[in-house]
Amino acid sequence: MKPLLKNFAAIVVMICLYANASAQAPAKVYTHADTLRGSIGPERAWWDVLRYDITVKPDYLAKTIVGENKITYKVLNDNKGTMMQIDLMEPLVIDSILFNHKAHLQYTREGAAWHVQVPQQKKGADNNVDIFYHGKVHEGTRPPWEGGFTYTKDSLGRPWMTVTCQGMGASVWYPCKDHQSDEPDNGASLTMIVPDTLVAIANGRMEFKKNNGDGTATYKWAVVNPISDYCIIPYIGKYVNFSEKYQGEKGPLDVNYWVLDYNLARAKEYMPLQVHQMLQSFEYWFGPYPFYEDGYKLIDAPHSGMEHQSAVAYGNKYKFGYGGRDGSGTGIGMKWDFIIVHESGHEWFGNNITTNDLADMWVHEGFTNYSETLFVDHIYGKDAGDQYNYGIRRGIRNTTNIIPVYGVNAQGSGDMYPKSGNMLHSIRHGLDNDVLFREILRGLNKTFYHQTVNSSQVEAYVSKQTGFDYSKVFDQYLRTIQIPKLQYYFSDDKKTVFYRYDSCVKGFNMPLKLKNTQTDIKIIPTDQWNSVALKDGQDALFTPDAISKMYYIKVAVVNKDTVGK
Repeated sequence: MKPLLKNFAAIVVMICLYANASAQAPAKVYTHADTLRGSIGPERAWWDVLRYDITVKPDYLAKTIVGENKITYKVLNDNKGTMMQIDLMEPLVIDSILFNHKAHLQYTREGAAWHVQVPQQKKGADNNVDIFYHGKVHEGTRPPWEGGFTYTKDSLGRPWMTVTCQGMGASVWYPCKDHQSDEPDNGASLTMIVPDTLVAIANGRMEFKKNNGDGTATYKWAVVNPISDYCIIPYIGKYVNFSEKYQGEKGPLDVNYWVLDYNLARAKEYMPLQVHQMLQSFEYWFGPYPFYEDGYKLIDAPHSGMEHQSAVAYGNKYKFGYGGRDGSGTGIGMKWDFIIVHESGHEWFGNNITTNDLADMWVHEGFTNYSETLFVDHIYGKDAGDQYNYGIRRGIRNTTNIIPVYGVNAQGSGDMYPKSGNMLHSIRHGLDNDVLFREILRGLNKTFYHQTVNSSQVEAYVSKQTGFDYSKVFDQYLRTIQIPKLQYYFSDDKKTVFYRYDSCVKGFNMPLKLKNTQTDIKIIPTDQWNSVALKDGQDALFTPDAISKMYYIKVAVVNKDTVGK
């Protein structure tokens, strides 16, 4: 996908919820390799990926793969002998590279970056390179958080293989242009050659299955929509399938469930209702499912789960909560399956709207974290949504910024999940207009449909649609670790309240709408003292506990006699 020119793992939050708070880590020193991986340098800038056609043959016992990726691309400017950067991580090695199926290209290796000497090409031309490779493949040590290729066994001791590589990068298992900003505009295919006793599944729809007569079978799957390279994933095991048609906003949606054979009965009983509630909620809040052409699948996985586009990995053991636990501590999270809801939420934020730089991953994880609150709101009511959102704050650590350094494949703190979700909830409460808030969420998915974006574009969109400049609000929560503090005091007769924000960036101005069943008031505090006359009963709205439950801020009543001293 081309970046829009105008203007990690989805479960990390659960680790945060139970981890001990740690001291702020020292600043990381970034290397030339980080820059090669995380930026669009001259060897990447001149070409745009149009399509990946990947073929892999994994060897379960040797833990190796043999593969090929034909990369079709468009030349964006006249290329006069410029090198092409292809990414493939050790210990995998490239065997050969063909240009337009004919000429053998020369290349050198610099860590995970391969510098390929390509011939002169004219702007606008569509060409391809066919890359053949093999070798031992990096294994995931703790998937999905520390990813790679997974060679494992199901509970009956049979081979089970898949990949997780968000953040780490797809080049851990196949050669590609490993940068989020460039998704293949015309989709991708994945062909898998596997033992004929196993079933191979991937994103999108199956194009064919062929028995090779030598103990192997070939499966080819393809998507027609743009897709992040880390979302292209094989699932290989003793799978069986059941399917249905879901009547969604854009018409019938093909929904498929691929589960290990011994899970079939409980999957049929458990999965469809969870998926229906998820789709009902998210199509209401975010708009139509973004990949009707490729369908929606849930697939049993040997890890907890991941948001692989149109082929969501499911490993929650058919339990409500996250593996039987409630990250909010409220009990509300035990009413629904966290993995089905959260990972599917990424179809809108992460897969439909994708960030150009890993540093802006809060757009994926923050909105998707907030999708949990919106799901609860839609199914169980607004009060339950408020309680759930407040409950997940216990996972916020505030040790490092959510947005780190750009251009070096750096990922911000795990606060991108619950802190960003609480920021969005705070904005929603201050806006106090769910019709408009829903239009903004749906508008984001329509305006940036199948596009890659920067955080700044999302931030500007929210400000434009609300008619209020939220730039300092985003700066506060995404680019600092300060928790803003609302300070206030009353006049002696309680007919006037004085208020300001403290512990905040200059200009922080998040609106606050305070209300109960009798009255309401809206204020827009800044870092300067302001005041407003109160009507009868409005002083009761200024209750620290109630305010801090609605907004991710600290609240303190101050002594008026000490103000300014």
